[in-house]
This record gives sequence, C-alpha cells and structure tokens, in this order.
Amino acid sequence: MAAVTFIITGVLAAISTYFLNVRLKQGPVRASALLSLVVGLVFYFFPDLLSPHLTANIPVVFIGASFIGMVSSNVVSNYLLVGVSGLIFSLIYLNTSKFFAGYGGGLGTAACISLLVAISLPFFIKKHKISNGYLVLRKLIFKRNKN
Repeated sequence: MAAVTFIITGVLAAISTYFLNVRLKQGPVRASALLSLVVGLVFYFFPDLLSPHLTANIPVVFIGASFIGMVSSNVVSNYLLVGVSGLIFSLIYLNTSKFFAGYGGGLGTAACISLLVAISLPFFIKKHKISNGYLVLRKLIFKRNKN
C-alpha cells in the first residue's frame, strides 16, 4: 500500500510541477517550491493524517519528483513522459532510499536518472527513433565551438 502511495505521489508531483512550470508559466523553481511547500505544510500541521511512515516519506517523494517537473518544455513536451519519469523516480526511491542516506543531492540525482531513462525510452520502444529530448541533450553535451 505504501509503495502505491509513493508511486502516485511521484507521478502527481512531476505532472503538477510541470503544469505550473510550463502551462501557467510560473518558472521551474517557483512551481517546485510552491507545491513542495503546500505538501510539506499539510503533513506538518496534520501529522496524524496518515501513518507515520507515509507522513515522513510522502513530502520527500513529492519534493524529489517535483524536480522532474522543472524540466524545460524544449527537452520534454509530453505530460505522459513526465508522468513516466515520476513513476521511475518513485521506483528508484523505493529501491535505493537507504543507499542515498546521508548524501546530499540524492533526490536530485534520482530525479535526473529517472528523467534520462524516460527520455531514452522511445529509442528502445519505437525501433531506434530518437526523441526530441534526447536530441537536445546530445546537442548540449557535444556542442562544438565554431571558432
């Protein structure tokens, strides 16, 4: 039951942050911070709303998955891909949360990994068709100086 709750939280966090970022033009930082603040305050003021395990971990999952929603619409322009990234993030969080204990940036690293995996999925599913996000990232990484 907790795993399903974390997966739903991850998907909703990524999609809602992306919606605020892109559709409502609030910017990536404001969208992530606003939604994370609301979720954090809800569980701070109502700690008995859910079990202690869920109360402690849902804000962490939400904050981490909201990092996915901060992606530019030039890299990912599909809500489904953002939702899949949130799902992948939740699975990473469920399986490696003890590995990241004590390390700063664990949520951001897991969000980055999940987004890169989701961007590369069309390459493997659609017989080596490259997604727009993959092309943009490749262009940024292998940018050549035109001197």
